[in-house]
Amino acid sequence: MNALARRGPGTPVRFELADFEVDRVEATVSAATVLLLDQSSSMFHQGRWPSAKKVAMALQALIHGQFPRDRLFVVGFSDYAVEIRPEELPAAEPNVWQQGTNMQHALMLARRRLVREPAATRQIIMVTDGDPTAHLEDGESYFSYPPARKTIVETLKEVKRCTAAGITINTFMLARAPYLMQFVDYVTRINRGRAFFAEPGRLGDYVLVD
Repeated sequence: MNALARRGPGTPVRFELADFEVDRVEATVSAATVLLLDQSSSMFHQGRWPSAKKVAMALQALIHGQFPRDRLFVVGFSDYAVEIRPEELPAAEPNVWQQGTNMQHALMLARRRLVREPAATRQIIMVTDGDPTAHLEDGESYFSYPPARKTIVETLKEVKRCTAAGITINTFMLARAPYLMQFVDYVTRINRGRAFFAEPGRLGDYVLVD
């Protein structure tokens, strides 16, 4: 293009050294991720929480250091879900005083956060060891174990809303409970995300490498 601008159209095109340039293009594709961390009491009693928190902190450091265009948010959930700020993550602990694994509320917060992000890729990574046993009714957490049918239905409705918004849900299961396996099967059918059975000690291999 420089040679044509210098000499005009026509053949042969005659080049000079000054015609050659390197056009450096920075990648502007970014990803926005919400990491959902199960903070229910089972994560503490089964010794799974330390591995999950280490992965969250490693993702935070990785994205901040190597992928500054990407965004990572962390949401913890037990009977309710709440966003965990970066400075709060090292001190975050499971909720051993309340019962409930409120995935519906967690997915809702993640979806509301991600729809505001102008990223090319928007995804949810959910790390959990339990099936959904709580959902919101009129703003209050309703708990039932085994999971109530309405809890499953309301949670899957939120999965559908995430899917409609173009948000991928990848689930890392730290247990093989029948209810959890069945629920995650429903999630992957609706959302087309992926599901992994992961040992707590190898969770970082899956998340950070895959």
